[in-house]
Amino acid sequence: MRTIKFNKTRCGVEVLLRVGSGNEIKEAYTDTRVYNTDYFEILIFRKAKGYVVLNQRKIELADNTVVFISPFQKRQWQVDPENLDFTFLIFQEGFLNDFFADKLFTYRLLYFYQLDYPLRMNVSAEYIQKACSTLTEIHTELKEANPDSEHLIRSLLYYLLLKFNRDYAQHNHLPLNKPENNYAYQFKKLLELHIREKQRISEYTFLLDISRITLNKAVQAQFNVTATHLLKQRLLFEIKNYLIHSDLTVADIAHELNFSEPNHLMRFFKTQSGQTTSAFLLDYQNGSKAESFGS
Repeated sequence: MRTIKFNKTRCGVEVLLRVGSGNEIKEAYTDTRVYNTDYFEILIFRKAKGYVVLNQRKIELADNTVVFISPFQKRQWQVDPENLDFTFLIFQEGFLNDFFADKLFTYRLLYFYQLDYPLRMNVSAEYIQKACSTLTEIHTELKEANPDSEHLIRSLLYYLLLKFNRDYAQHNHLPLNKPENNYAYQFKKLLELHIREKQRISEYTFLLDISRITLNKAVQAQFNVTATHLLKQRLLFEIKNYLIHSDLTVADIAHELNFSEPNHLMRFFKTQSGQTTSAFLLDYQNGSKAESFGS
């Protein structure tokens, strides 16, 4: 499977992000092969017809849609090239966290590393126009650098990402309160780093040096789910990725993910998904590649 890597083309200032018209990278979205990337993407569609399979979910695309994609998520596009007009914003995690001097910034954005809510927003044409106008300003500062361009880019980007975050929270009825601490975001980051070898809440509370009650309270306040739910959904996602995108047997996957026996993995999968691993794969191979994700 292809991994498309961030192209560090030199801009007017040394800011490692790209903004542009979808025509510049259109081939990646009209190619129907499965691939992933090593960067975040925010795609703002003025016009779109089709769908993308992302996180094993089918996301219907339409005019005036914003789609959020995290690094290394497998995706497969099925879009009409004649009805495709979009603007893109792409960047790598390290860049954004360093740019804002916050190592947890990407984990604070509810639409990234998201497994429970839609990875898109259906918005108005006016909303799209305003977002694209901000991106146009960023693009201008990247190409026509001035001494203060980096500061302007920082403020425009910060505004846009937080505006998306607020609206995404409102769309999905998620809390957006200022947290008492960073435990929920740290936990989310640790899941991305350690889910293959750590599947117990106690392992994460040990890393964070907090109690289970404290962690659960923080996660519930920020993500509206329990810490256990977040962990199980992330582990289920990892198993599905192995089943779909590797040649490993269930026994091999169980070994990779530190299940003591394949039967334990199969029991976990059935409990969380309502399907056996073989039924899940059969559905996928028969064309039911993903469940639709409502708006």
